[in-house]
Amino acid sequence: MRKQQRNKLIQHQQRAFTEGTVEYINEQWVFFDEETDEATLLNAWLNEEIEVYVYNRWRKGLLKNDGMIGFRQEDYYLKDKDLIRFRKRLVYSLEQLLGEINDDAFCQFIVNLNSLHFSIYDCIYCYNHLNFLTESSQKSGVNFIVFDNGDNICSVQHHFVYYETKSDRFEFTLSSGKRMVIEKIG
Repeated sequence: MRKQQRNKLIQHQQRAFTEGTVEYINEQWVFFDEETDEATLLNAWLNEEIEVYVYNRWRKGLLKNDGMIGFRQEDYYLKDKDLIRFRKRLVYSLEQLLGEINDDAFCQFIVNLNSLHFSIYDCIYCYNHLNFLTESSQKSGVNFIVFDNGDNICSVQHHFVYYETKSDRFEFTLSSGKRMVIEKIG
C-alpha cells in the first residue's frame, strides 16, 4: 500500500473536521464550533488550510488576515454566518503508531475500527509503546488506544511482536460489551 492510499483512508474518516460558523464581533472574526458551541478567535488558524462552504460546495483555501481565504485563483472574504471547517489533528502518538505498522495491519485496523462506527479522529488517548523501542531489533509489547464517538467508548489493545515475522493483534472492546479481535501475521 502506498503512502497515497494510506492518506486517502485517513482523509475519508468520519468526524475528521471541526465545523462551525463565523461572525465578525468587535472587529474580530470569531469561530463558533457547531458541536460544542465554544467560541474561538479565528486567528488561531491563521495561515492554515480551512474550508468554506460557498456555491453549494466546500472550497479549500489558506486563512489569511482580516477574514480572507486565499484560493488558488482568487481570494474570498468571509461573511457573517459563513460555514467553515478545518481538519482535526490526530493524537500525535496515534499518528506515529499508524506510521509504524505495516500496510496490512494499518488497513485492517482502520477498516475494523470504522465498522464499529469509530473514526481515528475519535481518539482521546493513545499510548504507543513502539516509540520507546526504536533501538531494539526485536520489538514486542502492547499499545493502548481509547476512542469516543459520542455514543460509545472503544478501547483497543494492539499486541505486537516484530522479530523475523511481524504479528499485529488488535483487540477491540466497546462500552456496550461488544468485542472483536483481529490478527495479522506476516
